[in-house]
Amino acid sequence: MDTTVKEITKKQVWEDFLSQHPEANFLQSWNWGSFHEALNHKIKRSGFYEKGNLIGAMLSVVENAKRGKYLTVPGGPTIDWQNKNLVKQFVEEIKKIAKEENCVFIRVRPQIKSDDFSKNLFKELGFKTAPMHLHAELTSQLDITPAEETLLANMRKATRYEIKKAISSGIKIETTNGAKTMHDFYDLQLLTAKRQKFVPFSFKFLAEQFKIFLENQQAVLFSAKFENKLLAQAFIIFYGTEAAYHYGASTEKGRKYPGAYLIQWEAIKEAKKRGFKRYNFWGVSPEGDKDHRFSGLSLFKRGFGGSDFEYLHAQDLIINYPRYLLNYSIEFLRKKIRRV
Repeated sequence: MDTTVKEITKKQVWEDFLSQHPEANFLQSWNWGSFHEALNHKIKRSGFYEKGNLIGAMLSVVENAKRGKYLTVPGGPTIDWQNKNLVKQFVEEIKKIAKEENCVFIRVRPQIKSDDFSKNLFKELGFKTAPMHLHAELTSQLDITPAEETLLANMRKATRYEIKKAISSGIKIETTNGAKTMHDFYDLQLLTAKRQKFVPFSFKFLAEQFKIFLENQQAVLFSAKFENKLLAQAFIIFYGTEAAYHYGASTEKGRKYPGAYLIQWEAIKEAKKRGFKRYNFWGVSPEGDKDHRFSGLSLFKRGFGGSDFEYLHAQDLIINYPRYLLNYSIEFLRKKIRRV
């Protein structure tokens, strides 16, 4: 059966379709596309139609890098991966967009489980495993449908203790929906990046993201304070049926007091109030990999009782081989240096 592709220009059409797919997350949302547009990235929202019915959606983003432009499909596309005709159309569409935009390669991190089926599928389609991730791949996800008492009981004993200690110590959690607070979060991120030796995001990157998701009540900044001193902050995105712990930062004082634990518990409770089914702690390092830069943070995230879920590793489709080899070499070295 023939599949046609048309650009989707109405937010309601896009969001109505994604709402029917519980696996879809904020990386393919209309707002994620608007966020990239605010950064002056060219985007395209492609709709796949069969007999006039929308059966697939794909947000693609043109990334500008010194080593050459490349096309990304973050957390997508949202399609039936068993539908061979639709999958074929998806590949044809990304090739078409990439060539029109003079991209060196295409990077896709689909919202599907990493298993033999997905690995073989992308191999057959001509993709190769990317040297770097695109977005979080190995994640810790918590089913938050049980009662609060059950969620607490299922946590690691040390995690439960830290939450209770935070409450008894008088640590307070504040939530804000004001875009101006991104200045504070950005400054805190700079301190955290220096301490943990990672490359921080720009202020514009964080502020535009928060502002756009805020407009639809899909973003909240949680702050933990003790004696009116800031301990930690977390930027949570609420989308579809999932709340995601997207970014976090802490002060030196925050390492001595369990404010970060209480932030996560309050965020989980907020997600439950909104009727969400899942809390995604986002990326974690492989179990037992103590050399990984995020091993300590991963121990913290896993303490809340979630289960690991691994999405298929980012896949690259090469358009320009000579220039891609240069890109591959640079990213391979970066991964080694950053220990991720």
